[in-house]
Amino acid sequence: MSLAGPAAQPVDRSLDDLLARLMLVEERVRAAVDRRRATDPDPDDRFRGLYLSHQRAAELLDRSPAGSAPGDGASATVRRAADLDARSAAWEGAGDRVGLRELIRAFELDPIDTDLLLIALAPDLDPRFELLYGYLNDDVTRRRTSIGLALEIAGLSPVDWQARRRLGPSGRLVRGGLVEVDDRDRPFLGRPLRVPDRVTAHLLGDRTPDPALAEVIDDVPPTPWLRSRPLERALLDGLGPVYVRQRDVQAGTSIAASAAVAAGAPYLLIDLARLAAAPRPVELATVAIREARLSAAVLIVAPVEAVLDRCREIIGQLTEARWPVVVVGDRVWDPGWSRAVPLLLDAASIPTADRLGEWQAALDRHGVEGNGHTPDWLHAAAPFHLSPLQVERAARAGWLRARAEERELEAADLQAGARAQNAAGLDRLAHRIVPTASWPDLVLPPEVTSQLGELASRARQRDRVIDQWGVGSRGARGRGITALFAGESGTGKTLAAEVIAAELGLDLYVIDLSTVVDKYIGETEKNLDRIFAEADRVNGVLLFDEADAIFGKRSEVKDARDRYANVEVAYLLQRMERFDGLAILTTNLRANLDDAFTRRIDVIVDFPMPEEDARRALWRLHLTPGLPQADDLDLAFMGRRFRLSGGNIRNVCLTAAYLAAARDRPLEMADLIRGMELEYRKLGRLTVEAEFGEYFELLAARSHGG
Repeated sequence: MSLAGPAAQPVDRSLDDLLARLMLVEERVRAAVDRRRATDPDPDDRFRGLYLSHQRAAELLDRSPAGSAPGDGASATVRRAADLDARSAAWEGAGDRVGLRELIRAFELDPIDTDLLLIALAPDLDPRFELLYGYLNDDVTRRRTSIGLALEIAGLSPVDWQARRRLGPSGRLVRGGLVEVDDRDRPFLGRPLRVPDRVTAHLLGDRTPDPALAEVIDDVPPTPWLRSRPLERALLDGLGPVYVRQRDVQAGTSIAASAAVAAGAPYLLIDLARLAAAPRPVELATVAIREARLSAAVLIVAPVEAVLDRCREIIGQLTEARWPVVVVGDRVWDPGWSRAVPLLLDAASIPTADRLGEWQAALDRHGVEGNGHTPDWLHAAAPFHLSPLQVERAARAGWLRARAEERELEAADLQAGARAQNAAGLDRLAHRIVPTASWPDLVLPPEVTSQLGELASRARQRDRVIDQWGVGSRGARGRGITALFAGESGTGKTLAAEVIAAELGLDLYVIDLSTVVDKYIGETEKNLDRIFAEADRVNGVLLFDEADAIFGKRSEVKDARDRYANVEVAYLLQRMERFDGLAILTTNLRANLDDAFTRRIDVIVDFPMPEEDARRALWRLHLTPGLPQADDLDLAFMGRRFRLSGGNIRNVCLTAAYLAAARDRPLEMADLIRGMELEYRKLGRLTVEAEFGEYFELLAARSHGG
């Protein structure tokens, strides 16, 4: 079914039309009452409906099974209904809204279905019908029409299977949620009919969504530049359902929303994760379909993955509805999900220029002007792959942060707002670090620093190279970047990863191997898949510390353990191919990594042990200016004599600072020597006079209590 856009500023004629049609229902009910009185042996009985007399029972037995049918007077009512139809059509032709006619088109009702709906609706609009239906039901407690009574008033035979099917589960009224059948333990004809409150409110002109959907309705802004021409044509031509596959599901919903707006229709977005968690998800899905039809809106549901394990039948329920439905997910469509054949569309990733335009548009709404060009601080947001809704929230978060501190917006504000949009799922599987280190904190040879800068530049420019220039876009590999940092412990590998994350404005997620490696077969792969799946949902740098523990070489198969260990490595190779983020692996033993990983690694950086000049710089770096220092510190001696990594030097400085603080005095050379002795003990080295030189006697004096 195709969609037509609503007229601008229409006059709502829904109530006028509905009240006029209610008068026709009243005429039919009056005729039914007259027929009932004509065959009632005691029409003036004050206790009518409270008991069944012998005379009444005899009269019922004499009646034909088909019941009474309306007389020829119904033809006048039919003519009046035709006149009302013509008037309503004229109203719509003038651009006015007529809720009942919109509902008839949306739910594909014929005139008989419409009559049955109005008969069931009457007690909700006029309380007189409660008493009249109680009289006709011969039971004052049953104040709604029953199926049998509705068929009688509509002039249908209760034994006509086609008439009965209209109020059965497959009928348009019941299947569409316009009429609900209560008390199903009763015989079919005696079951009462009820029109849901939302349908009644809509027919009266209320366009507020059903309150039952309040917890599952989501919001996403349409973006003029984020468009899918095939999806727009599909909605205009009534081709559906449609399945949009997009790695970023929120971006996929924005694409669907933009297509709906371009097709001239509103849209209703349902969060399937919250729908699946609801007490009765199948019933709620029916309500969602009904609401989309009532509001003539495209129904957008996402993400499809949320219902696969809990209530997969919802996918079929949604896609098999005769209404424009767009399903969004990041998985390949499985034909087993639904009997409907959807139009399959793969949504392209959002170009960097468009993302920057969305950032600027969001900031413009907060009065942050771009002055005709994209500010430098706006480019700081480019590495973040966010949906339009996330961009809107991130921009507001950054603006609020700057406003609270009474200053101009800065790059760090936008980056902090963007990081706040990260999903929390990866926090349960990894240690999240908000980077604070910067390039001056790295003391490395120039060639190593240059490689790290190139890695950061690669991460920042990959959208331009892959998306705009098309380099590397062919093949099965993802758009991600993988780097290997190799070197001895303490040479700055983890610190360098933090610096790169800070340079890009991203969080650093350090994977805890204890949550990954599992002794049970198959569990390690599941844990890694969970990590990568969550990592795809965040904007961050993934750090596998001591990666050789899980990325080790495949070995010759000698037993079942070797075979499954090789399966784990093979799985990791495939999963790394599909990862679209920035992953950094660190190892102390590069030779232990599987050769297949080396081919898949984009950048390999070797971290050497620092030379003398670098060690002196490290001593100065870790003895911060705020630390009180005595005049006897000999940092040139420390850098020359002790061949340590940066991590070891940091440990020595920290230990010495604690020693000085315990004595409430500035840090002295004796504290550094004592800290060095303790670090040597941890490393299993001997403290010999040849290394400690003239300061060796400080250790000897301390050992004698001096």
